Amino acid sequence: MTQHVHMAVYDTLADWEVGYATAHINNGDWQREPGRYQVRTVGASRAPVRTKGGMTITPDLTLDELRAEDSAMLILPGADTWLTGGNDAFAKKARQFLDVGVPLAAICGATGGLAAEGLLDDRRHTSNAPEFVEAFGSKGADLYCDVPAVTDRGLITASGTAPVDFAREVFAALELYSPEVLASWYKLYGLGDPAGYFELVGEAA
Repeated sequence: MTQHVHMAVYDTLADWEVGYATAHINNGDWQREPGRYQVRTVGASRAPVRTKGGMTITPDLTLDELRAEDSAMLILPGADTWLTGGNDAFAKKARQFLDVGVPLAAICGATGGLAAEGLLDDRRHTSNAPEFVEAFGSKGADLYCDVPAVTDRGLITASGTAPVDFAREVFAALELYSPEVLASWYKLYGLGDPAGYFELVGEAA
């Protein structure tokens, strides 16, 4: 049965931050169980949104229709709207995911929204800089990790400059690939090592 990975969409969404994750979730190549997951988009309403890259996305469902229990993961991309508190409803929905043990993944500005909601206070996390999440009220300064991406108890966070590392954490949480395939995937996309490509081709043969 196909499980849905839900991705939040809102105006000024930073397309490039989630492209690696969503494309490879929907692409069955090298996956343990091709077709196990499919990405569905979630908006505050069903009205189309305009991304930072100028693309128009029509949400598949609304935030009110989304139940954490029916999801494999919620992905929160960065966006300018996080800086003005415009996505508070998404941060509150994120709390519901963590409360029931469904993975949550946030990158760049979305980590600020989680900080404002108090979701970084007791989990290891990262962001664009410690000062960034502190400005949103994070009380978890001692838990800040100066790394591109980190996972702690179902919460994935990442810097906006680390979309490949973010995707790797997402894939690991979903068990999308075997550990060997994931290592080869990161070797290719994260390290730019062509050996990773040949390893992946070998896995597919």
